[in-house]
Amino acid sequence: MPCALASIPWTKIASHKENNMLLGLRTIIYPAPDMQKATAWYTSAIGHAPYFNEPFYVGFNVGGYELGLLPAEEASAPVTYWGTPDIVAERERLIDAGALPDSDIQDVGDGIKVATLKDPFGNVVGLIENPHFKAERAA
Repeated sequence: MPCALASIPWTKIASHKENNMLLGLRTIIYPAPDMQKATAWYTSAIGHAPYFNEPFYVGFNVGGYELGLLPAEEASAPVTYWGTPDIVAERERLIDAGALPDSDIQDVGDGIKVATLKDPFGNVVGLIENPHFKAERAA
């Protein structure tokens, strides 16, 4: 039986290494069936209130990273977002490497853009371009 990994276009990924714009993990979004209860629980668990608290999104700064809550109607599973300085170029690079588009690039406000793709194994991969996040580039 042939290995499923053999069908992955690794040469495309390797040839794009110099163009890799992934900056490292930035944000995880959890679905919250009850935003009030989830906000209260995470406020207690993290030890401080969210920096952003609206019915459509709650955001906590946890050690310089974002933990977000999204109404469960809008999210079915947690999504981890990888930072990038250029979401358009990075999304195209990953599609060229075999990822499938999952959601279009969306401006979620204040210059922050997000999109999701599916890797060749069906996992959701989030991308976030956040000009306000200043962590160092991953080695």
